[in-house]
Amino acid sequence: MKLAARLDHIEPFYVMECAKAASELAASPVCDPAQGGRPMIFLNIGEPDFTAPPLVQAAAQRCLTQGRTQYTPATGLPALREKLSQWYRDRFGLDIPARRIVITAGASGALQLACLALVDRGDEVLMPDPSYACNRHFVAAADGVPVLLPSPPEHRFQLDAAGVESAWTPRTRGVLLASPSNPTGTSIAHDEMGRIAEVVRKRGGVTIVDEIYLGLSFDEAYGHSALAHGDDIVSINSFSKYFSMTGWRLGWMVLPESLVAPVEKLAQNLYICASTVSQHAALACFEPECLAEYERRRGEFKARRDFLVPALNQLGLTVPVMPDGAFYAWADCSQHAASSRDFAFDLMRRAQVAVTPGRDFGPHAGERYLRFSYASSMDSLTEAVARLHQLLHVT
Repeated sequence: MKLAARLDHIEPFYVMECAKAASELAASPVCDPAQGGRPMIFLNIGEPDFTAPPLVQAAAQRCLTQGRTQYTPATGLPALREKLSQWYRDRFGLDIPARRIVITAGASGALQLACLALVDRGDEVLMPDPSYACNRHFVAAADGVPVLLPSPPEHRFQLDAAGVESAWTPRTRGVLLASPSNPTGTSIAHDEMGRIAEVVRKRGGVTIVDEIYLGLSFDEAYGHSALAHGDDIVSINSFSKYFSMTGWRLGWMVLPESLVAPVEKLAQNLYICASTVSQHAALACFEPECLAEYERRRGEFKARRDFLVPALNQLGLTVPVMPDGAFYAWADCSQHAASSRDFAFDLMRRAQVAVTPGRDFGPHAGERYLRFSYASSMDSLTEAVARLHQLLHVT
């Protein structure tokens, strides 16, 4: 069967390939305590160990019991759009009208809609290297061309306005940024984000910012939304990370008003609407009890960061930039191995610690870095560090 040519520009998602290998090993005797093995510790997947709070779960159950499972508008439940508008006002001091908010089938659905609405065949979209692999694949799936710009630690693994300006060509359509970032946990400073947006604006381009870790910021200097820099910013967000609803597949996007109707048309045709049950459940996310719980969890993620990053540095797995958000540490493993992929599989087999090699996140330094997720419990992190210490013979 002949496949579409666009598939030639979309690589496998190696994060999931490594996760599959880790799961297979976890089911083998080497990880079976009854046979003298040790359970696998999973520090490879960016999924919070916290689940949706009880009020959110109860709201989903009520939705099912009461039979409220019909389609919603393609832009989402009006009540949920209003809740998000209020959240932006209360949390970030931003006036984001509900009419500019579109509820989507996860952040992935939002990125697909944004790329289909804004990227034509051959358009180039500037992105940092390293960056989340699927983001560049959304551009490629829209027949655009992702242009990965090496972004070293002295730039916090992020693009800056000068870099965007120097890389801009007649084929450039805009930028796709992430703040905080996966895999680095680093953010773009507030003023620098404004300068990037202005460079893009002057060239008639579009600024798309993946903000799915926005609520999980640990430093006030970086805990700002790009939406503060103009109504022309496209912001992508999700209920998966801060709101602990990964498998519910619910996200949203904030758009310029002129883009809402085109995106609505695309959503109507691509998936009709996001999950109705998930939308009704998400209304409970904004109850005071839930918001207090999310903030408690944010504090727990910060405590895990504050434990793990110094421990990795002591192990010779240097984290050159302290993460200021999300739950990832981007660690240089070159002191121990020439290939992060080989080293990751070695850790998996010999220490039963699963981490993610840098290959997915860009070619510039992917063989040098590992991504550690501290979305797992403190007990898991403590045990993982002990095993790594034993394996690497660090004194």
